[in-house]
Amino acid sequence: WGGQTGLNVGTELYLSGVLKEYGVDVLGTSVEAIMNTEDRDLFVKELNKVDLKVPVSLACENMEEAVAAARPIGYPIMIRSAYALGGLGSGVCRTEEEFKEIAESAFTFAPQVLVEESLKGWKEIEFEVMRDSVGNEITVCSMENFDPVGIHTGDSIVIAPAVTLADKEYQMLRSAALNIIQAMGIEGGCNCQFALKPDSFDYAVIEVNPRVSRSSALASKATGYPIAKVATKIAIGYTLDEITNDVT
Repeated sequence: WGGQTGLNVGTELYLSGVLKEYGVDVLGTSVEAIMNTEDRDLFVKELNKVDLKVPVSLACENMEEAVAAARPIGYPIMIRSAYALGGLGSGVCRTEEEFKEIAESAFTFAPQVLVEESLKGWKEIEFEVMRDSVGNEITVCSMENFDPVGIHTGDSIVIAPAVTLADKEYQMLRSAALNIIQAMGIEGGCNCQFALKPDSFDYAVIEVNPRVSRSSALASKATGYPIAKVATKIAIGYTLDEITNDVT
């Protein structure tokens, strides 16, 4: 299974006991690890264990909670749907009225909405990384969004590799991406997205996609590294040192 819809459906099958009832094994990344990346409260707790920076963020399950969470953070504010595909129900809100409008839309897409401090204007940097079941890790490539945070990746241009990072910034975010997949126990391909303040070394982890994404397809084409194929081999038990890349 792959893609956001696959993760959502698979998680529901796991929680409802269907997989257990029919003796279905989940290969590759565990359902628990998927839930740790998709549920914002669990996500923040896991990243705090390894001292990685995340935006001030609160997960809310109804409009009253969302409005109450936004006020102490202050406007402008970022709102995002959890478990959502392609940035549905997301946006930067300048006023409470605008916030309520987007939040109402967000709750139609997802049961949980994330209310976050706005990082609009920061650079958006991504790393495509791979990990196997014994803990070997590699970075496939870095990517940089042409537009800053606040413009969804799907509406932007993405450049691979990243072109405006100093080596210190690059190594800092690369190390963070590798620490994330190790901490989360991800097996296979993973996309880690960061916001990086342009005039300092301040950064935050925006999200982690424990699956093959549009970014993975770009990374595969840009580098010649077949991410989906390698992720499949990892899922059935191969380790990274056993997998040759027949493209490059």
